[in-house]
Parts: sequence; C-alpha cells; structure tokens
Amino acid sequence: MELSATPWHTTAVAVALLLAMAFKPWQVLWHGPLQSPWLMTLVLLPWVWWARALMPSGMGLHMSGACLLVLMFGWPMAMLMSAAIGLLAAVLTVYGPVLAPKPATTAAALSAQAANGWPAWDAIAAQILWAGVLPGTLALLLGLALRGCLPRHLFIYILGRAFFSTVVAIALTSLLALGATNLPVGLSAGDWLLGHWLMAWGEGIATGMLVAIFVAFRPQWLLTYSDQRYLRKE
Repeated sequence: MELSATPWHTTAVAVALLLAMAFKPWQVLWHGPLQSPWLMTLVLLPWVWWARALMPSGMGLHMSGACLLVLMFGWPMAMLMSAAIGLLAAVLTVYGPVLAPKPATTAAALSAQAANGWPAWDAIAAQILWAGVLPGTLALLLGLALRGCLPRHLFIYILGRAFFSTVVAIALTSLLALGATNLPVGLSAGDWLLGHWLMAWGEGIATGMLVAIFVAFRPQWLLTYSDQRYLRKE
C-alpha cells in the first residue's frame, strides 16, 4: 500500500525489527528444507511489491504475502523478510523495468521521491509497515487465537490460520490504513475499501491453496505446522 509517508512509519518498522531480532530469527535457516523457499521468496516477492507501480490513481494495491511468510518462517523471520522485500522493491523502482512516468497528484507523492530518483526512506518504511509488518502481525495474533480456541485439526490450520486469518488481517490492515492516510485524488473511501476487500479475499484464497499444497507435499516448508499437532489420533 502506498500511503502518506511519515517518520512514525520508520519508528514502527524499527520497533518490529528489534522485537524480531530478540527471537534470533536467523536460526530458522538452520532448518535445511526452509533455505530454498526462503531464497525463492526473496527473489519473487519484491516483484510483487513493486507491482504497485503499475496501479493507477496511486492506490498502491498489490499482494502482501506476509501472512504466508508467518506460516512458513514464523513471525520474527517474516518481519526481517518484509524489510528486505521492501528494500528490494525500492531497488526495482530505480533499476527495474522502465515505466511511463505518472504525474504526482499529492504533496505526499511528491515527498515520497528523493531527489536522486530513489524513494524516500519514509515511503519505503510505509510500504514495509502496511504490506508486511502489520498484516503479518495481525495474522499471527489471529492464528494464535484460533489455535487456542479451536481443536487441533488439519482443516482448522488450513481454513482458519491460512485462509480466514489472512482475509481478516488484510481487511483490518486496509481499515487502519484508511484512517492513517490521505486518499489519492479521485479515489473515494468506498473504492479504497472495495479494492482491498477483494484483494484480501484473493490473498486468503491464494494463501489457503498454497498452504494446503505444502501440507500435502512439502510440510517441512511450514514452520508453524507439524503432523504431530494436527494429524494426531484422538
């Protein structure tokens, strides 16, 4: 999401990263099977985040992937990866495919571009926060609530943590973002919410499908899943 960039975005991202570092997230990569999907994600997701440059009206609508990252690598590593993905997406805006320039329609859009052509750091931090840190954190909290309140069942994990939590996390993030930004010129609040609501459902379906495939064929790619927890006989 491309929002009005302010210093508090940088502060929020810094706090999330400091909390994540306290859990030593790099230890996740000691688990050999996670190394390949980790690298593949860092290659693919920056292009997905960069795709906001293709959107009209400055809406910055694109897939997040943060909820899937939490399920695959855990919350601490997902936070570090969100920061890395945001930085790589900024690199793509400078060195990636050349697009026809779009006129800046707001003061925030003008301030989001540094004089040397690089996005301003606060603009990068805003995308990291709204596309990575916040939906990933909300997905974690919703997942923990579901795990504590519902039986340990495979379909609870796939439909609850992968699908439902993703839809709600992305939708809640869009609501919070609506109150924290000035909408682009010509874009109404209804259009904003509709676009992100549809994106929430799309991302929920994609995350649920990928998690179901991973459970069946690559359960070792999901740090939050184990056969002992979700397939044990009662």
